[in-house]
Parts: sequence; structure tokens; C-alpha cells
Amino acid sequence: MTTKIHAICDALGNPVELGITPGQDADISQAEPMLENIDPDAFLADRAYDADRLIDRLTQRGITPVIPPKRNRTTQRETDFALYRERNLVERFFNKLKQFRAIATRYDKLKSTFLAAVQFASIIILLN
Repeated sequence: MTTKIHAICDALGNPVELGITPGQDADISQAEPMLENIDPDAFLADRAYDADRLIDRLTQRGITPVIPPKRNRTTQRETDFALYRERNLVERFFNKLKQFRAIATRYDKLKSTFLAAVQFASIIILLN
């Protein structure tokens, strides 16, 4: 059984929203539901989130999409790569999260229990 942890982090790399899905689900499926509760100025994401529907939704809400276009796009969009470099804060958060053995190996059987463990580990990361 594989699991994906989805996280939205603030400008300091602290988690704001967390979610868990089965490993075979696409990353983009969780973007809109997680963004409903927050109102960021910009949304930094990798190429997996490059979809017209998501980008249109972000611009409607006044959120700047900082998502590099996929290589197979017919019309390439402009991307602020200076701002995109800040996405490493999310990767650093995941690195800190995976330092917890129970998270890295997923000891918990239930989704709710595993999400609680991820939230608990996130709180510990926030406090440090």
C-alpha cells in the first residue's frame, strides 16, 4: 500500500494544509480542495500541476500561478523562476517530515491514524 502526503506550506516552509491520498491518485486532484480554505498570493508547484483548469481557477481567485509549463504544451506560459526557486521550502518540509520513522515507513493501517501522525509530526516541526 502506498500513500501520498499533500502539503501546502507558507512562505516560511511551515505546513498550512495537509492531506493524504492513495499513491496512485494524481497530485493535481488535491490542489483545488486544499486551496479552498486558504487565500495565498502565489501558488508554487511543479509541472504535475500544469493544467489549464487549475491555472484558470487560480487566476480567477487572484492567485498567481508559479507553475512551469510541461514540455509538450503547444503554447508555453511565462513562469517567474526566481519565485519558483522558493518551492524548495516545501521539499525541505517533506524532508523533515520523513525524518520521523513512523511517517517514512507508514506503520499506521488507517488513513485517519496516519493523517493524525503526519499532523503531529508537523506540529513538532513547527515548534522546532
